[in-house]
Amino acid sequence: MIGRQSRSRGLIKPSASATALVALGVVVAGCGADPPPDPTATAAAASAMSEPGPAGITNGHAELTAPASLSVTDVRVGSHAGFDRVVYELGGVGTPGWTVRYVDQAVQDASGKVLDVPGRSIIEVSLTGTGYPFDTGVPPYAGPNPLPGAGVVSAVRMPTVFEGVTQSFVGLSTGPRPVTVSLLTDPVRLVLDVAG
Repeated sequence: MIGRQSRSRGLIKPSASATALVALGVVVAGCGADPPPDPTATAAAASAMSEPGPAGITNGHAELTAPASLSVTDVRVGSHAGFDRVVYELGGVGTPGWTVRYVDQAVQDASGKVLDVPGRSIIEVSLTGTGYPFDTGVPPYAGPNPLPGAGVVSAVRMPTVFEGVTQSFVGLSTGPRPVTVSLLTDPVRLVLDVAG
């Protein structure tokens, strides 16, 4: 398995169909709402994420390229034909950097506490360029924690903001699945599409 905490953190080189899926994410980047799955996009997503081979994460890392001051304001989970989607919506100034990877345990930043995240495999999501509400001026996510999942996503846990990083964990009911990460704007959203 690629990207496990105790193993290599490298990413799988995307296939042509996975590259097409990333391009699809870029095309919808300007949309205000989460893009609804249309038959063409759903077929492309299912095809890209159902290829045999080890589970990998496409576009799992992006550096923070400019100063940002953001808070996660909403988290949503939805199930679609061929994939399940987790959306982190952010408010504030700028766009985040991120690291998305599989880990063996949900270890909370700062405390080192191992958190209980339901599921057989765990994805860690770290968003950079984020801060506490009193720094960003943006009310943070105040929904259920953990947030119940849909499809193969068991739950999403939002445990902490620490030193400019918001850390979250996504539990899957299965072993690791291929994941594609996209950044959308207006509003800013980090989107994880997990093969269903």
